[in-house]
Amino acid sequence: MGTPETSREPCPDRILDDIGGAFGMGAVGGSAFHFLKGIYNSPKGERVIGGAQAMRMNAPRVGGSFAVWGGLFSAFDCTMVYARQKEDPWNSIVAGAATGGFLQMRQGFGAASRSALFGGVLLALIEGAGIMINKVMSAQQNIPIMIEDQVPNMAGGGSGFEFPSRSSQSEPSSSSSSSSWFGGWFGGKKEESNPSGGGGRTEILESFDSPIPPTFEFK
Repeated sequence: MGTPETSREPCPDRILDDIGGAFGMGAVGGSAFHFLKGIYNSPKGERVIGGAQAMRMNAPRVGGSFAVWGGLFSAFDCTMVYARQKEDPWNSIVAGAATGGFLQMRQGFGAASRSALFGGVLLALIEGAGIMINKVMSAQQNIPIMIEDQVPNMAGGGSGFEFPSRSSQSEPSSSSSSSSWFGGWFGGKKEESNPSGGGGRTEILESFDSPIPPTFEFK
């Protein structure tokens, strides 16, 4: 199973991929949030219209904010990959801290530091949860499956079902009885064994004349 770092897009394409995914996530989540908020704040009788108007006004803004955050995060992540020449969770943690600090630079050094700390901790929790999930899933896939092939006991107390075996002595008697029964109905003769033939058997068949085919000559 691939890790989240190895299963992502290559670094130049990763930026556009994260921008699109972040915009879609922000647009969908912002639409639901502001629609419910508009319904709650609208007067009675116009709640649906108020919710739709609030969603139309605020959902694109939330989607754009998410897209900016996702684009900066991917840009810093690609920078760390290029600088360190390897993919690991530390790239995402540093990229999250750098993104949070960069977005709050206009608020001052203190606000930027707090935002950077919050972004680093948040990405560390996300990466840790991803690693734990991957370990659990890989452990479940590596568990050997033990299949016990047990034959159920029969009601008579035997160890298992056994097919009835045919003895060699019963075959001649059954064949002789069947031949005598059919011979009585269809006029056939019974098999006669040759005592001097060393245990071999010969069959005596009746000779019969073939029927004369009908002729259609006019007399």
